[in-house]
This record gives sequence, structure tokens and C-alpha cells, in this order.
Amino acid sequence: MRMMGKGGISILPAAVAKIRNRDVDYPYRQDSDFYYLTGFAEPESVAVLVPGRAEGEFLMFVRDKDPEREVWDGRRAGLDEAVTKYGADDSFPITDIDDILPGIIESCERVYYSMGTRPDFDGRLMSWVNTLRAQGRTGTHTPDEFIALDHLLHDLRLYKSRAEISAMRKAAKIAVAAHKRAMSVCEPGKHEYEIEAEFAFEFRRNGVHPSYQPIVGSGANACVLHYNDNNDRLEDGDLLLVDAGCEFDYYASDVTRTYPINGRFNEEQRAIYDIVLEAQDAALECVVPGSMWHEPHDAAVRAIARGLKRLGLIKGTLANLIRDGAYRKFFMHRTGHWLGMDVHDVGDYKVSDQWRVLEPGMVLTVEPGIYIGENQSKLAKRWRGIGIRIEDDVLVTRDGHEVLTKDLPREPDQVEALVGSALN
Repeated sequence: MRMMGKGGISILPAAVAKIRNRDVDYPYRQDSDFYYLTGFAEPESVAVLVPGRAEGEFLMFVRDKDPEREVWDGRRAGLDEAVTKYGADDSFPITDIDDILPGIIESCERVYYSMGTRPDFDGRLMSWVNTLRAQGRTGTHTPDEFIALDHLLHDLRLYKSRAEISAMRKAAKIAVAAHKRAMSVCEPGKHEYEIEAEFAFEFRRNGVHPSYQPIVGSGANACVLHYNDNNDRLEDGDLLLVDAGCEFDYYASDVTRTYPINGRFNEEQRAIYDIVLEAQDAALECVVPGSMWHEPHDAAVRAIARGLKRLGLIKGTLANLIRDGAYRKFFMHRTGHWLGMDVHDVGDYKVSDQWRVLEPGMVLTVEPGIYIGENQSKLAKRWRGIGIRIEDDVLVTRDGHEVLTKDLPREPDQVEALVGSALN
């Protein structure tokens, strides 16, 4: 509200419940921006911030208590708890928003709103403004500016507070336990969905849900970046790539490990794994305050290109291989992304056309990989079908960085020791 200033009003609608099929809804998940400001997890709600308003600066429009509907759908906070539990200065029934909110907008000069994310609500907001404009001859005021709320709010979300970091440490801890559990029961003959089930068990026993659809890809499936069929049989001699994280109090973890299904890397798998591990270490060294966003990626690219050249999988001088992007047919994504309430969290990667400087409180993933698909027919068959990614969640600290997922083994000998350990 300090950033908005007096005369501004921000309007945030809650996420809409989504139908899965016929009369079955997807599990409800609140809009991240809405939850960030309110902590309120119910649908059919609107949060309004009006800095300097004498009658109350933080307003909420929520569903009334309804004993009959609560029997079917669960309890509602209602108007009173919106104030007593969630800190609103005042609350109103969501059914009265058309009568109340336009009158509040009328007294403001600037509207902060995320246009385009909710087309249904966009139309409703514009109808209120157009009605006010139509009443202009009677002296009704209309806001002069519409400003993207994202510009202010997403920059705030980029810098995590101590409470947010605590939630992310918890999400990381649960994800690490789930990965260890899955690795310990991995063996040839099982199916990808059986490994996925270990994550479901560990997440739910800790009261959390996945932060995204888990990727459990064995063999050549590991070379499909967004693979999620998770149906194939685990074959002796293949690798298994698992990308899975959870969400604790709306804050996400995002972790990937790749390991041999039978507990032992073969020569080619180990060679590729060592390159990816070297690339991650090189990238992590660049995650320090003052580094630019692109530096961890550039470091990983250098390590991967150097390693692929060493194995003879790409040929040429290192400088030319990097300049011409020869490595990209094996490493086609960035080395990381912001992490927070959303897995691919908000926050600009460039500011005024310059890469962003890393600062304390930012959290990002570091996830280099090498993927040699079955279609790489020019390479010897022994290399084909190897897909490896190592991903960890990293907090930028005052004097360097903290790997939130550091308790999950990365070193190949430790990984081999953990795979199938619960079965021995």
C-alpha cells in the first residue's frame, strides 16, 4: 500500500473453482497473488486495498456463512472471520460487490489490477468503470489510470521473508524425504507409477500435495522434458529420472534426481552423470549476491559443452561450440528459474534490458541436464536413451547461498548406495 500511495486502489479476485469433468471439480487452489496478500483460501472472494481510506484500507468480499451449503462443501470463514482471523478492516458479502465496490472505486485516481488473467472479472471491472464514466455529467469521478498490479506485487514476491523461507525449507525437507523413499525402493520390474506412488504417500503423510505433476521417466522417457505418463516398466540397465516436489503452505519445492534402476551406473551413464554434476557445481558457485541471473547458466553451459567435447559427442573448439549452440541438442533448457509460491515463480529475469542481479532472499532452482534421445542416430547406440538432470532449490544468502535440498545425495557413489537400499 505504501508503494501504491494514497488515491490508489488494488483489486484482486480469488481463483475460480475449475470443473474436471461433469460435476467433479479439481481440488481448489487459491490464486498465489491473492493468498500472498490475504492468506485466505476460499473461492468467490475479492480482496481490495485502498491506502488512506478512513473507513478501512483492507477490505474483503467473501461468501456469507451458509449452514446448508457448509454441510455439502465444508465450513466458510464468513464475514466475521474475514476481519477477526484474516485481518480485514471490513468485510462484505460477495453478492453485494456490484453495489459496494463501484462507490469505492469512484473515490480513487488509480486502479491497480492484473488485467488479462481473469477475463470474466476484467469485463465486470470495466462495466463498473464505464458506469461511473457515464455518470460523469453528474459529478461522478472516474479513475484516470489503470496500472498493472503485477509490477509491484511480483517484485515483492521475488524477495522471500524469513517466514516464507521457513515454509520453503519445510517443502524442501518433505520433498527430500520423498525422493529418498522412492530411491530406496527402486528396482527393475517395477513401474514408473509405483515410484510415483511413493511420493504420493510421503507427501500426504506430511499433509502436503505435489506442487506439479511428477515426472517419473525411465530409459528414453527421461529425455522427454515434460514426460508424465508414468506408466512404463523399469528395465534393468536403464536410468530413472524423477522430477517431483511438494507445496507447504503454498510454497513449492522442485527437485530432480536421476539414478540407475539396478543401483549401478554403466560407463556411459556415469560419464554423462559426472558432466551434469560438474555443471551443477559450476552453476552453484555463481549463485552469490552480486552475480547476474545468467551467470549460473553460462557456467553450466561451459561445463556441459566441455564435457560433451571430451567424450567426442560434439566436435570443435569450445568457444565455437558455445557460440554456435552445438550443445543445445543435448541441453535445451535454462539452468534454473525463480521458485516460490509458484514452481516457475514470478519476478523479472531482466530489468531495463539487463540481466537481474542476484540478491539475498531470492530463491531459484539450479538444474542442468543432458538428454541424448533415441533419435540421435549419428551417435553410437550406447549413448542413446540417456537422460540426466540434477535439480536443487537454492536460496541466495548474504554471504553466498544455501541449498535447501542439500540432504538429498548427488554424488554418484552415494546415489548408488541409496537405490534399492530398503530392499536389501
